[in-house]
Amino acid sequence: MVQQEQVLPRSADGSIPVQRGPVANGASRGAGANRLRVDARRNLESVLRAAREVFGELGYGAPMEEVARRAGVGVGTVYRRFPSKEVLVRRIASEEVVWLTEQAREALAAQSEGPGAWDALAAFLARAATSGAGRLLPPETFRQAEAMVRVPAQRGAVTAAAATSAVASADAATDEYGADADPANLLELLAQLVGCAREAGELRSGVMVSDVVLVLTASVPPHTSSDGSASGRLLQLLLDGLRAV
Repeated sequence: MVQQEQVLPRSADGSIPVQRGPVANGASRGAGANRLRVDARRNLESVLRAAREVFGELGYGAPMEEVARRAGVGVGTVYRRFPSKEVLVRRIASEEVVWLTEQAREALAAQSEGPGAWDALAAFLARAATSGAGRLLPPETFRQAEAMVRVPAQRGAVTAAAATSAVASADAATDEYGADADPANLLELLAQLVGCAREAGELRSGVMVSDVVLVLTASVPPHTSSDGSASGRLLQLLLDGLRAV
């Protein structure tokens, strides 16, 4: 069992900010050890940011050497933190699933406080797409979404069989990061968001949870034009494809 790393906090846009802290000064006996701990933490942050960037652009097939290059560290440093690529991939994918699950849960709660069902779904998808988190979902998530059995809109729930299948592929991540790292929980929340929007007549006929996952995983680069307008248009086109006309 690989020792669980501390999950780094996120900014509002879903990115992992640089964590800067004081370094012990002077003749303190622990100054050297403190410095090493600070350096190690910064290396970890650099590797995680680089991994999110590389895997988001190139997919999980990208080499560890590219992660190390963008992090500005040697590949040996990456492997000291993550003994295999699979471990790093699981770390990144699990953190993205946890974050997206939190966002989906907040979107569902927000429906009762003002925004309609469509606005809640669209706001969630906008946050997910622009943060890049959707592109870092585990590869099996779309297959799990396709396997979900359609249920009445008012239930918006995943059947027990589909949920069991999804859970089976996420056991390792769940053990290390908690239940929210299980893609089945995210799909359940998305099914509820889709069901609410369908019941309100705001969703295009035939739209499934798998279609929402497609939007999540679509490439919406942050800088396709100098002012970001092109990526905004792309996201709007994707959302228009889901909304009832």
